[in-house]
Amino acid sequence: MKKNHLLLYILFFGSTLLTYGQRQRPAIDSTLKMDFEIYDPPSTLVVPENPVSSAKFPFIDVHSHHWRMNDTNYLHKIMGQMDTMNMQIVVNLSGRGGKRLKAMMDIVNASPYANRFVVFTNIELRSIDDPDWTESTVKQIEYDYNNGARGLKIYKSQGMSNLDSMENRIRIDDPRIDPIWAKCGELGIPVLIHSADPASFWKPLDENNERWLELKLRPGRKRDPANFTFEQIIAEQHNIFKKHPNTTFIAAHMGWYPNDLKRLSGYLEEMPNVYVEIGAVIAELGRQPKMANWFFEKYQDRILFGKDSFKPEEYPTYFRVLESGDEYFPYYKKYHAFWKMYGLELPDNILRKLYYKNALKVIPGLDASLFPE
Repeated sequence: MKKNHLLLYILFFGSTLLTYGQRQRPAIDSTLKMDFEIYDPPSTLVVPENPVSSAKFPFIDVHSHHWRMNDTNYLHKIMGQMDTMNMQIVVNLSGRGGKRLKAMMDIVNASPYANRFVVFTNIELRSIDDPDWTESTVKQIEYDYNNGARGLKIYKSQGMSNLDSMENRIRIDDPRIDPIWAKCGELGIPVLIHSADPASFWKPLDENNERWLELKLRPGRKRDPANFTFEQIIAEQHNIFKKHPNTTFIAAHMGWYPNDLKRLSGYLEEMPNVYVEIGAVIAELGRQPKMANWFFEKYQDRILFGKDSFKPEEYPTYFRVLESGDEYFPYYKKYHAFWKMYGLELPDNILRKLYYKNALKVIPGLDASLFPE
């Protein structure tokens, strides 16, 4: 009898407590959906934070764009910004070529900062069907070199969207361009080339695309594989690397393989005349600190510092990834990287090569006195 009373007691008060506990829980709407563009909660993780506002060593940015370098006031403005970051030399890839490049170099050379600015030239492919295009373009490269150009920049449009007189896409490995690559090798100047875009730009725009938000916000970046594929454009780029072993090439954005460093390693082994720069791909490196450290150790002599867009407020994220050992910190553009990053804490000997030594080796005429031994 007592056992029955005890059982009833347990059942009664147990159900009462259960009911009470249920009443205390807030109701949750299981149909609630959160927009991915809005969902961006601050992390509750408490770890040491060591933001880096200025590079540990003076550095060279080999990937920058400045269309107003023929303006002394503009030079003075960016000079101050460079000093704040410890940037000793900036490479302007937008020299344009011909008389416009000469006019730019005249202003740069007349300024007190002539040794802090380097300019690359550009060529025009859309007139490639002109009978004298190859000869005149080679002459332009020579003219620009004599006026101070220290490299050639090839834009991604030159290989993807540039069309010839018959409205056909101009392949970057078109044999008519071969003498230009050879001339750069002869002059000892590098070719910094941007081919393709992230491979995800060719993928379906759905929940499996890691670049979904970027393509939603920037729909013009979406690529149609029916026109040409990522693999096709990259193969054409690699064709010229292999065909011109005496010319130094710098593959922009780590050749668009920062997310597959093992494959990029294979390409660097296959093509010893190729270097890479890290512009616009720091978020890829920051999410794979172990693999990235392996890559920087193995290819420490073939990686250059680049940023692409010259926005001083964004450089500290690069410094923090490269120099600190911080954990789980954000990139500055969610549509590029919705994930968090980790510092690589690169050793000083590798940082020096990345920041300035490799660029001094690859780009002729840089003032080495601006940098430590």
